[in-house]
Amino acid sequence: MTATDGVAAGLSIQMQMIGDRPSQKEDCSLYFHIPFCKRKCDYCHFYVIPDEENAKQQLEDSFQLEWKLLQPLLSNKRIVTLYFGGGTPSLFGPQRIAALIDLIQNSCEIHPDAEITLEANPENASMEIMQAYAEAGINRVSIGIQTLDSELLTLLGRLHSPETALNAIHNTFHVGIDNITIDLMYDLPKQTLDHWQTTLTLIQDLPIKHLSLYNLTIEPHTIFFKKHDQLRPFLPNEETSLEMYEMAIERLENRGLHRYEISAFAKPGFESRHNLGYWIGRPFLGLGPSAFSYWEGKRFRNIAHLNRYSQLLKSGQLPRDFEEKLEPDAHLRELFVIHLRLRKGVDCNEFFSNHGSLDTTTQMIVRRLIEEGFLCMNGTHLLLTQKGVLFYDLVASELI
Repeated sequence: MTATDGVAAGLSIQMQMIGDRPSQKEDCSLYFHIPFCKRKCDYCHFYVIPDEENAKQQLEDSFQLEWKLLQPLLSNKRIVTLYFGGGTPSLFGPQRIAALIDLIQNSCEIHPDAEITLEANPENASMEIMQAYAEAGINRVSIGIQTLDSELLTLLGRLHSPETALNAIHNTFHVGIDNITIDLMYDLPKQTLDHWQTTLTLIQDLPIKHLSLYNLTIEPHTIFFKKHDQLRPFLPNEETSLEMYEMAIERLENRGLHRYEISAFAKPGFESRHNLGYWIGRPFLGLGPSAFSYWEGKRFRNIAHLNRYSQLLKSGQLPRDFEEKLEPDAHLRELFVIHLRLRKGVDCNEFFSNHGSLDTTTQMIVRRLIEEGFLCMNGTHLLLTQKGVLFYDLVASELI
């Protein structure tokens, strides 16, 4: 049997009936968008607002109202991950985060080993603050390092120095939070292979369990977008960008951080359970202005404006400004493509047993992508080749 025949067999598997069994609570996740920042980075396109105490109190009150409206949806669910993202959630304060965790624990079921993540910037990660967050219930911290080059940090509009970044990691580790992940960026203006190699060398012995790797994407409504013409001559070319990516993979794999998703690396057992939920289609609720949710096959988003978000909640309304439910075939294709981000790929037997089979046209596209070297079969798993990883956006657009 050829690889193409194998995938054809796998793709034709139909939905299997599941016999009677005791009802079980479905796993889900929660995301809280906390938009406060000391300064908005020049490349950032997320909804963020100035770090002001009255706005924090307004958001805390609004979280209480939104939780009251959403809590009935969780009656038959079990929360396996909580994620406090932003913005700079560490600016919200340990007491407020502790109060939110207590509210959730007292009103619905949380997995006893739930992953509870807080995003933090290095300049907000002193030993004292991180100790307070550990006591509040945070057991995983994501630190926005981006680069360990002073010049590039200034160019990005970051407020920390390389030394502050390294101290933040050690502070977090020393207070007992050993599940630490950091973000690194490449394809930055004026970034050279030497810059990149220096950053990769400096992280070599840090006590981190996970790393997310991002290449710079210049998004609309950012300062970088307005300066795109000025920055373009200083951006690394495609050859240098590929060298940076391959250098990172080699260095990270050698220190035991294995790539389990296109842009995510982890030591065994420390893969991001929250992000894995996104990639396998686990339902999640997003609270806070601009937060997204995926629930019962629907996607919806909150208004990206704190005052309007708060006003709607005070009137007893959910503060949504967007909602859609994909047609079954479109939803299945999207879920399939998201699964492909994982390095282990899609287990065709399991996927199509759980979700149903792809339409004939999409099956034909999959076969063509195998023939063109973007996808391959490994047993029952369909996965991206190295070429497919580099051109994932192309693969995704073809399939969706």
